[in-house]
Amino acid sequence: MAIGMNARLKDALFTALIAAVLALPLAGARTMDGINGLMVEWHLVDVGVAALLIFLGRLLLGLIEDGFGAAIAPLAFLFGLIAMWLPLPSHFLKVVAVLGGFVLAIKAIYTLWRYPVARHKRAAIVTGYGSLDFLQLFRRGDIHFSVVRAKLDGIIRRAQQLLSNLKFVSLFLLILMIALPFTPFASRYAMDVAIMVLTYIMLAWGLNITVGYAGLLDLGYVGFYAIGAYSYALLAQYTGIGFWTALPLAGLIAAATGFLLGFPVLRLRGDYFAIVTLGFGEIVRLVLINWTTLTNGPNGISGIPRPTLFGLDFAREPVEGHRAFHEFFGLTFDPMQRVVFLYYIILALALLVGFFSARLRRLPLGRAWEAFREDEIATAALGVNRTHIKLAAYSLGALVAGLAGAFFATRQGFISPESFTFTESATILAIVILGGVGNPLGIVLATVLIIGMPELFRELAQYRMLAFGAGMVLIMIWRPGGLMAVREPSVRMTDDGRQMTEKKAMV
Repeated sequence: MAIGMNARLKDALFTALIAAVLALPLAGARTMDGINGLMVEWHLVDVGVAALLIFLGRLLLGLIEDGFGAAIAPLAFLFGLIAMWLPLPSHFLKVVAVLGGFVLAIKAIYTLWRYPVARHKRAAIVTGYGSLDFLQLFRRGDIHFSVVRAKLDGIIRRAQQLLSNLKFVSLFLLILMIALPFTPFASRYAMDVAIMVLTYIMLAWGLNITVGYAGLLDLGYVGFYAIGAYSYALLAQYTGIGFWTALPLAGLIAAATGFLLGFPVLRLRGDYFAIVTLGFGEIVRLVLINWTTLTNGPNGISGIPRPTLFGLDFAREPVEGHRAFHEFFGLTFDPMQRVVFLYYIILALALLVGFFSARLRRLPLGRAWEAFREDEIATAALGVNRTHIKLAAYSLGALVAGLAGAFFATRQGFISPESFTFTESATILAIVILGGVGNPLGIVLATVLIIGMPELFRELAQYRMLAFGAGMVLIMIWRPGGLMAVREPSVRMTDDGRQMTEKKAMV
């Protein structure tokens, strides 16, 4: 049922006023140091423009709901294009205006595709001067939108069939990642972001073993990450062993810590287990801060050795007893050589973890994890040792975190307790949940969105986290079960007890 234009205008105006009142103390006034003390710098124009954009967006969204998407779609798209050149007060408002126009256009097109105009009752905008029927202007467009909808349905079905072939998607991503350093846009900044994304993919895949497969909510995962990083740094500093020797040792130390912690902790369930793991992560951070004789306290550890390639250093002047990589191969020294080498190291580690976790899931151990996640009491009644099964998942997740921590230490060359706060645990857990619990490919997509996308908004300065948060809220509204809430069961059985071909199950 259509709502009158007066009602829509009042609704949009009321929404804009509320937004202006809320934004005034948050963004409309800023304190700054002046000659006579603190001064208030007013940004009322920013608040006014933001309120105007909200007014227009709310009004157009209401008109789309009334069935006028055919008229709104081109206007919103045109506004998004024009907003790129509008002299708005800030870059953030310009981004909001551009994205808002495009989002409204997509919303209008989606509404027409999902609910064709021909199915709607005749909707009219009621004004004080009479009635104006917009559907008369787009009566011929109904047929075109039906054709477009049919074509879009076919494209979406083909895309879903293509994406359902995980082997094809995985192979495409693998080729893309291997070739990334040789592409024209592989700058130093792009490679650093790619290394960071791969590190979080590795961490999320490790946490997915604990949370996604075994169903154990771990809020202190960053503790094992820190243990791996400090283990490598201390081993390299006090024993002089190289990266390739200390890497597995750091992972084993983190796994041993998880094993020892798991015995008393894994007797707990649900929220109690989550709270204890949260406390473990904070205990690790506090120990690193206060044990100054070993960890150098809040000052951290610097001068952590870099990895070498069969004894070849990626430095202009290698340490004594080593040769430089560029000298051995007769190349000109370039700092990008070390960055590319680190990229391939973390790529190999992430792929190893992904392959390892995928194979584990199809073993009896992985099936036991899934059984405990779905119904712990029923699985224990079958005689499965719940402590051993949970302990295996917890220790293996800690092993992966330790390996990632060792790589983080050698990449940074410096570590401190500030790098291992609860925020890291929350970020890794958000990646697992947003991507779809238990779905490795969804975790990859979520990592790109959570870790990579904020870098695109870095020019927004203090507003980029606001834009990131808004994007997260929209994604969770659109896909509450995760971006790829599809999980392949490890095995399916027919009625006569025979194993059946694997099929996808919605979760």
